[in-house]
Amino acid sequence: MEENDFVSIWLEESGNPAIEELAQLNLDVASKTEKTLADKGLSPNDLAVSLDINPDEINRWLTGRHTFSAKIIKEISGTLEFKN
Repeated sequence: MEENDFVSIWLEESGNPAIEELAQLNLDVASKTEKTLADKGLSPNDLAVSLDINPDEINRWLTGRHTFSAKIIKEISGTLEFKN
């Protein structure tokens, strides 16, 4: 980082609002997914089978260790039929 790189200095001191917003959106999707699974009496493993995805990947999403892609959010929404 250059000494006068004000953007880098600002990001280092205050964080990146876009990344923080994305992180919060991912947590919201994970929470909504967990709630919908519980409401339907399903487990994360059931969702993994429905989406043909490794159950460990589902667990990483639900615990916030991996971010959701737009494609996966659509697939989960279609599979679980999210309600507002």
